[in-house]
Amino acid sequence: MRAPTAIPQLPDGPGHRERLIAGLAASIREKGYRDTTITDVVRHARTSRRSFYEQFEDREACFLALHDALGELLIAHVAAAVDPTAPWERQVEVALGAYLDATAAEPQLTVSFIREIPGLGDVGSARQRAALESFTALVMRLVDTDAMRSSGVEPVSQETALMLVAGLRELVAYTFDRGGDPAALHGVASELFKNALHGTR
Repeated sequence: MRAPTAIPQLPDGPGHRERLIAGLAASIREKGYRDTTITDVVRHARTSRRSFYEQFEDREACFLALHDALGELLIAHVAAAVDPTAPWERQVEVALGAYLDATAAEPQLTVSFIREIPGLGDVGSARQRAALESFTALVMRLVDTDAMRSSGVEPVSQETALMLVAGLRELVAYTFDRGGDPAALHGVASELFKNALHGTR
């Protein structure tokens, strides 16, 4: 059985901004983004509304900051999990395991980011697109190594990487919508990624 990976955590720093971002995350886990108020955020952050408005214009701005912070953590988490000297199939399995375990551990946040960030309008759509592009770049970077080439795996195009990343994201959301566990997708996702990479040879 595949061992679960460690889950990236938001920094619990002393600054108001970090505490407010963590406070929003805690409230989303508790009651969802739509029902979360600024009062909920400052309660979890153990700070004041005045402190909130010193850091963020509104709830949406805090939500975008949370989205960006967790996205950066997740990318770093997946990248750090992969041993570039391991067999290429193992690299794929480990990278997907790190991603799926992290999303499975944060169902409310994951679904909020996928479903509700676009509801913030152009700024939300742009932020979600930027996140997809960052994960696409990560996939391209992990594949574009001497070890991969020596195994016969060539670099993937941006279009191929984007299709893989976006498809995986939607599969995770679909699984949550049906009450499933994204960690259980590891086998099918690994085969899909391996077949796509194998086809680049």
